[in-house]
Amino acid sequence: MTQHVQAIVIGGGIVGTSVLYSLAQRGWTDTVLLEKRNLTSGSTWHAAGNVTFFGHYTAITDLYINSVKTYLAASEESGHDIGFHPTGSLRLANTAEELEAYKSIAPVYDRLDADYRVIGPDEAAEVHPLLETKDLHGAAHTPGDGHVDPSGATHALAKAARQRGAHIQVQTPALAIRQNGQEWQVETETETFFADHVVVATSFWAREMLAPLGINLPIYPVQHHEIITGTVPALQALDFEVPAVRDPYAPSNTRQERDGFLCGVYEVDPQFWATDGIPPEFAEELLVPDVERLEPELLRVIERIPAFGEAGFKTINNGPIAYAPDGLPMLGPVESHPGLWLATAFNIGIGTGGGSAQFLSEWMVNGHAPYDLSMVYPSRFANDISKETALAQIHATYAKGYIMPGAPA
Repeated sequence: MTQHVQAIVIGGGIVGTSVLYSLAQRGWTDTVLLEKRNLTSGSTWHAAGNVTFFGHYTAITDLYINSVKTYLAASEESGHDIGFHPTGSLRLANTAEELEAYKSIAPVYDRLDADYRVIGPDEAAEVHPLLETKDLHGAAHTPGDGHVDPSGATHALAKAARQRGAHIQVQTPALAIRQNGQEWQVETETETFFADHVVVATSFWAREMLAPLGINLPIYPVQHHEIITGTVPALQALDFEVPAVRDPYAPSNTRQERDGFLCGVYEVDPQFWATDGIPPEFAEELLVPDVERLEPELLRVIERIPAFGEAGFKTINNGPIAYAPDGLPMLGPVESHPGLWLATAFNIGIGTGGGSAQFLSEWMVNGHAPYDLSMVYPSRFANDISKETALAQIHATYAKGYIMPGAPA
């Protein structure tokens, strides 16, 4: 059986469903999303769900802000709850240089009409009473962000896309992708699809998926730990949710999860996983945790949030996330293969997936990028980049955590 469609999206996580929905918003509804297992089966299901307005690079701030807007729009359109907790976020300034850097980017948020404030230690303590502000220079405060339920957001996007006429097929692995004249051909177990455009949104599977086409993607999985504490009485005593804290010193992100904390840790010596190929049987699984190697970072988290160390660890998750050498997504066309697009290598998939899909879909529909964002284009990496070079650069990028480019380590 064969089908002809305008565009095929491969991958049913937050990014793939965002692309499908964003294309449908722009009138492209003769589309199909293929997911080899179930929606959220890749990295999405074990994500923390953090959405923030503050990124490492001011150039991609639009992607962060438009992600929140995209999820909220899909929720309103579909009627499906995304579990949005508008707690706001604090990005801590442990040095005077960091504080000045935060102040310098305020005009970006003015342009985007987003609530952004640089506050002092006393005000930081007011919005987050459990934060130790000794020696803190201040923080960047974005009151309009927070966190969503990754599964809820993905299914809201999928439902809204379907309501507009797009199609989704789960339990449908894309077994082969090839060019067939001016069209793209995607083979599944039971069908052959032909399309003008194919979007690969398959996270750390994208490398192996496109290798047969001679495309060398420098994307590899990195192990990433999230720790959920037991009940914290001081949190229970509050009548509001505390904002998420991103700390370059730790480095980590820590937010409230019910009556405890959830902390994502970026260790100095990150460990890779399956760099020689993803196991074919790998599905909705987690890796063996190794909390001992996180001890230096966790001790720093406790310095800033003492209550984090008082409740004990209830859950320790270790899941693989996709990384490109510079830690940025690979978003845009594969220039050597017209009609083939990438939306992959998202290590902050929830935080930037929705906005990235808006950017990509506008590019696909209009034939040109909405604005220059060359730092995320796939063409920034030479096709002959070696595995050794890619892994070394990924290791260094991950280890920097929340340190802004150009800021002192």
